[in-house]
Amino acid sequence: MPFTATPTALPEVLLLEPKVFGDARGFFFESYNRRDFAAATGVDPEFVQDNHSRSARDVLRGLHYQLHRPQGKLVRVVSGCVWDVVVDMRRSSPRFGQWAGVELSAENRRQLWIPAGFAHGFLTLSEQAEFLYKTTDYWFAEHERSLRWDEPSLGIDWPLAGRTPVLAPKDAAAPALADAECFD
Repeated sequence: MPFTATPTALPEVLLLEPKVFGDARGFFFESYNRRDFAAATGVDPEFVQDNHSRSARDVLRGLHYQLHRPQGKLVRVVSGCVWDVVVDMRRSSPRFGQWAGVELSAENRRQLWIPAGFAHGFLTLSEQAEFLYKTTDYWFAEHERSLRWDEPSLGIDWPLAGRTPVLAPKDAAAPALADAECFD
């Protein structure tokens, strides 16, 4: 297997750590192989869209999800470092409203598999970060929803050390979990 897959605090959300082959010339690793991904994770998603974002330090994007046409996501960082957070938005789940967070960076080369039904966001920890993600469905503005990043009932431990995050207006105005539209 070109990587290991480890469940996070949310067992359906998997942390993927690649086998990296390196020497004095540099390194090589497979960032995605459909056959090996399916064998290691038990899921075989069909990715239809790749996205690439760049964010400055303390930019917090999220927490986002699509209520209709939900997206599974395979995410990674190719430059810099982020604190990546996932929240279970499935009311029928025993882990509804629980979160998991992991550090993703160009240096650790970790990836995160986020199935449909979860909100996702990240905080940029480095001067800048470039973030790549594959999605299992297209983005539809009319279906996008946001969850308040600092929702008290979630208690997400964002590593801000007293700094104020830089938010998009839609993220600053996102509803609390009690008012959010969720998956049934």
